[in-house]
Amino acid sequence: MFPYFIMLIFCGIPLFFMELSFGQFASQGCLGVWRISPMFKGVGYGMMVVSTYIGIYYNVVICIAFYYFFSSMTHVLPWAYCNNPWNTRDCAGVLDASNLTNGSRPAALPSNLSHHLNHSLQRTSPSEEYWRLYVLKLSDDIGNFGEVRLPLLGCLGVSWVVVFLCLIRGVKSSGKVVYFTATFPYVVLTILFVRGVTLEGAFTGIMYYLTPQWDKILEAKVWGDAASQIFYSLGCAWGGLITMASYNKFHNNCYRDSVIISITNCATSVYAGFVIFSILGFMANHLGVDVSHVADHGPGLAFVAYPEALTLLPISPLWSLLFFFMLILLGLGTQFCLLETLVTAIVDEVANEWILQRKTYVTLGVAVAGFLLGIPLTSQAGIYWLLLMDNYAASFSLVVISCIMCVAIMYIYGHRNYFQDIQMMLGFPPPLFFQICWRFVSPAIIFFILVFTVIQYRPITYNHYQYPGWAVAIGFLMALSSVLCIPLYAIFRLCRTDGDTLLQRLKNATKPSRDWGPALLEHRTGRYAPTIAPSPEDGFEVQPLHPDKAQIPIVGSNGSSHLQDSRI
Repeated sequence: MFPYFIMLIFCGIPLFFMELSFGQFASQGCLGVWRISPMFKGVGYGMMVVSTYIGIYYNVVICIAFYYFFSSMTHVLPWAYCNNPWNTRDCAGVLDASNLTNGSRPAALPSNLSHHLNHSLQRTSPSEEYWRLYVLKLSDDIGNFGEVRLPLLGCLGVSWVVVFLCLIRGVKSSGKVVYFTATFPYVVLTILFVRGVTLEGAFTGIMYYLTPQWDKILEAKVWGDAASQIFYSLGCAWGGLITMASYNKFHNNCYRDSVIISITNCATSVYAGFVIFSILGFMANHLGVDVSHVADHGPGLAFVAYPEALTLLPISPLWSLLFFFMLILLGLGTQFCLLETLVTAIVDEVANEWILQRKTYVTLGVAVAGFLLGIPLTSQAGIYWLLLMDNYAASFSLVVISCIMCVAIMYIYGHRNYFQDIQMMLGFPPPLFFQICWRFVSPAIIFFILVFTVIQYRPITYNHYQYPGWAVAIGFLMALSSVLCIPLYAIFRLCRTDGDTLLQRLKNATKPSRDWGPALLEHRTGRYAPTIAPSPEDGFEVQPLHPDKAQIPIVGSNGSSHLQDSRI
């Protein structure tokens, strides 16, 4: 928690505010905003690559949550007992001693369940076997794809259809949907929290959650994990914040929004920790083991440990339905943002009348492509690839992109220019704390975390499976693919820029485009005010504004005319 809050204060909130103000000022997506310094447009492409990777595998996680949600619609949860065809002789349930074996196993077992579970090195829970042998039918190697799991493939199709239907009208439709997907999980969390803290052993789990382990504070991996969690939790460097802010009104107080959203978001994470660890404490008490032996990492917590804990509750299918429904809603909220980021970047970049009128088809194309690319992740080796993408495709690349974005805006474009832009937009300059963080603190923290993460690097594993060298190499290539967009595009831009010398080309490639600034003419004041009417010969061209970003007079239900735009 300590590194988490440090990263929130000195990296999370400042970067969140920077991206919101960046997108809101230009009313452009993650590509269009780089008219501020065209040579760094590769940062926008890097954000698109990261969002693409996450969008592909994140919907697979949602589809698994859909699968468990549908499987919970029964009187007895299918992962509650060891009497199913897929269970092995090593399966040992936790409900009662009579259900510890399947029909083919000898009935003579120790009467003390806790003793058995503590000393049986081969014990596997029914939820783990359900996850590994039935849901995934897990293969023995990342290269052994086996068959595509048709139930998961069907759920993947369902999740993509839901995402597409919610985005069919862009932010106009998703903005309404997220009122439900962003608020209802609080209801479910509160229900699970009340139920969790009333269970025996819940206090033990909560104390494990709150007790500091100071020896861990010197591990760079802990700080790297805290940074990654902040970047994931707040959505920094994905391009989604810039995209959604581009739909805001020009004078919207994004400073207030960024502080409120960041703090509320992280407070929700802490609150969710109480929910999770109260249940895990109850489960540890029931099994007679330490909490650290109950908790799992990666998808194991959501699809192995927590489902097993739910089987111990009265009316367990009801709690299971609520839990996985909450996971689905949380996942969809993220997926809306990822897909909208890609679609908006494409539409803003092409920016002609034809594509502006057919944005729905662009959304459909991105959704179909995401579904097809996600099919290999529903195979028997899919979970290996999912974890590979999760660990490499969007980990250290996020901090690299954020660091370069800070440097480009603060030192290439100029911090004074950017502070003036914010003052023109909000009516006041950014507070001194944010100015210091943007210029010095955030880039420095990110850089040192990146260095120490590289020094303490450990190869990826899944349970006892060690990833082969060629798979790790693919992981590094995925990580580099987003970062390499930055230097490759910079070289391309330098080659295309006019100038007699390299230094002259560098200056021309990094200075703002002539059409940089507020998108609407009414907001182009001060140094952005056009001195003369532009003509085609001047080369001054303002890209057409996305229809969703224009303030359109509409008539309300009471007959009054008012201005309305989509606010995220």
